[in-house]
Amino acid sequence: MKAALPERVAGKPVEIWFQDEARVGQQGTLTRRWAPRGTRPRGPRDRRYLWAYLFGAVCPARAAGVGLVLPYADTKAMRLHLAEIGRHVTPGAHAVLVLDGAGWHGAAALEVPDNLTLLALPPYSPELNPVENVWQCLRQNHLSLRVWDDYRAIVDTCCEALECAHAHARAPRLHHAARLGRNGQNLRPLVLAHITACLSSDGIFSQTIIQLNMH
Repeated sequence: MKAALPERVAGKPVEIWFQDEARVGQQGTLTRRWAPRGTRPRGPRDRRYLWAYLFGAVCPARAAGVGLVLPYADTKAMRLHLAEIGRHVTPGAHAVLVLDGAGWHGAAALEVPDNLTLLALPPYSPELNPVENVWQCLRQNHLSLRVWDDYRAIVDTCCEALECAHAHARAPRLHHAARLGRNGQNLRPLVLAHITACLSSDGIFSQTIIQLNMH
């Protein structure tokens, strides 16, 4: 990791962030559910093809995070996410952003803020990224076995899922239940702020910033 840092970072505090994306849409995700032994419960499954993308980044050491709901997963969307992450890095610090090898993560046109350094994970190693466990929790509890009427409904559900995860992690009586995934990552760092970005009729992103109090 030290080898990935530029020389200008010497002497600055360094934060470790993790980033990933997840697709949420009408095809849906099947998951486990409670049912009497020996039965096969039914669940709705949409066959249409409309979806949005969750972009998430967390800094476990600071209990901080940034999530976006965007219509595409491409270089333009990644640029928006990096800019938002950069705004949430502690002033005067530098962040190492650990992420997978998706094509838009290393695109030549990708603009990386000066306070961020990208560090790619080895190929085929999602178990090294704790954001994967956040997606697993959201799919199992909020984003599976659903039928959405349109894109706006998908975006609204994604935002509600992030807000429910935030509330769930903050509840004192659910302190232990707030841990998720096989590796036990804590859900509380998921969101400090999230942006819902909808594609308008003229093809331009419109953004609404929602601040969530984590204290």
